[in-house]
Amino acid sequence: MIGLSFIEKLLDGASVAHFPLEKIAKIKHGKDWKKLASGDIPVYGSGGIMGYVDTYSYDKPTVLIPRKGTITNLFYVDSAFWNVDTIYYTEIDETKILPKYLYYVIKTIDLMSLDTGSGRPSLTQAILNKLLIPMPCPDNPEKSLAIQAEIVRILDAFTAITAELTAELTAELNMRENQYNYYREHLLSFDEGDVEWKTLGDIAEIGTGKHDTRDAIEDGEYIFYARGREPLKLNTFNFDETAIITAGDGAGVGKVYHYAQGKYALHQRAYRIVPDDSMHPRFVYHYISAYFNDYIQKASVSSSVTSLRRPMFLKFPIPVPPHSEQSRIVEILEKFETLTTSIQEGLPREIELRQKQYEYYRDLLLSFPKSHSHEAA
Repeated sequence: MIGLSFIEKLLDGASVAHFPLEKIAKIKHGKDWKKLASGDIPVYGSGGIMGYVDTYSYDKPTVLIPRKGTITNLFYVDSAFWNVDTIYYTEIDETKILPKYLYYVIKTIDLMSLDTGSGRPSLTQAILNKLLIPMPCPDNPEKSLAIQAEIVRILDAFTAITAELTAELTAELNMRENQYNYYREHLLSFDEGDVEWKTLGDIAEIGTGKHDTRDAIEDGEYIFYARGREPLKLNTFNFDETAIITAGDGAGVGKVYHYAQGKYALHQRAYRIVPDDSMHPRFVYHYISAYFNDYIQKASVSSSVTSLRRPMFLKFPIPVPPHSEQSRIVEILEKFETLTTSIQEGLPREIELRQKQYEYYRDLLLSFPKSHSHEAA
């Protein structure tokens, strides 16, 4: 694979110098586009294409660097475009550096570490101008561009392969998710006479915690379930049990579910559902995950449920098949869930590994032997 020996062979004895970005490219601000007529020229902001207009701000290959917002969201554009004021474009000296090469180099830089925003992430022109860009063979522009072109060729090929593999894995993941949803619907659908039905209040203890999000500690010893998808941490715990946790209000209502085992702390507006011995806890978890959101939407007079109360949980109907049948259903659903959602074992992990592998070799290919820096070109 790619290694230092490959870089040395590519350089063939040529030196490498690092130049401030301002010596090889000029950073340009964007402009408002609201008064422009519609057309087929893309308008870029920090989040990507925002629309299309009939004129352009630049029509040469360039690297777009967000000024505010998603500052790690770089774009390489080689056709006419318009850019708004939340994203810079670069006017590149192509006698010294290839635009696509510059794009790949900047992709290896941790732009978040350069954030100057007090709230919304921001990159200043002054900071970007000082970014050091490695230039192979700076005293021989023709050879330098040839080396850059070879690096771009390799990375383009690697990018295409990674994108293809990721697309295949994503398609497989989507198929498995559809399959999982189908089997979950099939396995958890019971007719009225097939099994006994009870309410959630009949088969589970339901309550809330006592902590606020402000109580969270970054390196706390215990998991602290709040109302979001990502658990927090605390140095104290409220419960030591197996429970299903869900948000009591906010954006996570009817969407966020956790499965707690052992000691944990709980937010004052998150609910714990602790099944009794008649229920397999994971069966309850799967059933609530599948049907509770639809239930609260139908039970509410509002079109958008933003807050839950205990009575809504108590009245939720739930089937009670024999314990052996609950275990059988759980075993099947667990296999599908692992494949479709597990970041440790499933397809999401494979997709993540492909991207990390690509980033590793990209960074390695652009990690030139240390040399001197040039303050002037």
